[in-house]
Amino acid sequence: MDTFKGIQAAAFRFYEDLEENNNREWWLEHKATYDAEVREPLTALLSELEPQFGPAKIFRPNRDIRFSQDKSPYKTAQGAFAATQEGVGFYIQISADTLLIGGGYHSHTPAQLARFRAAVDAPSSGEQLQRIVDAVAAAGFAIEGEKLKTVPRGFDKDHPRAELLKHKSLSAGVEVGQPDWLSSAAAKDEIAARWEELRPLVEWVSEHAAP
Repeated sequence: MDTFKGIQAAAFRFYEDLEENNNREWWLEHKATYDAEVREPLTALLSELEPQFGPAKIFRPNRDIRFSQDKSPYKTAQGAFAATQEGVGFYIQISADTLLIGGGYHSHTPAQLARFRAAVDAPSSGEQLQRIVDAVAAAGFAIEGEKLKTVPRGFDKDHPRAELLKHKSLSAGVEVGQPDWLSSAAAKDEIAARWEELRPLVEWVSEHAAP
């Protein structure tokens, strides 16, 4: 396994060019660049982060176009996910103009959603989550996830954690752009530090709203 040496500007240029040339011919012609500048550095990074965050999966670059009106064959970003449980964990993504670092949970079943809402409603676990979310937001992360427009049925519309109750999934992410540290081995520690800031959110979901 190669040692992680950073993610270079060429990785972002690859996605900038792909946005203008999203077709199979261009991809095949530039696949060596994708492998060398995107896939291999990400693989090395995730391997070195594995002892701290667990194994990660790099998503396929191909889009599923079966039911999409947009028939462009390739994703214009490369994501990877270190799952602590199914659908719960830490996320990273390279696109044309930024590196995105995030974490939380995306998938949800009716049973998982019921557990999440019950835990948000309960004073002890709910107040704990509110403190975690406030701390994550204060650290510069955007609080995201699929949300209802109103508080779900069965809960007081004036609930002290009404905004959290609206969530069907809950994640946080920050776009760091292309800082100088990203092109060096120091990127591993920078990314790990941000994932650690998200660990309380990931662990809360794992404990109170597991899949």
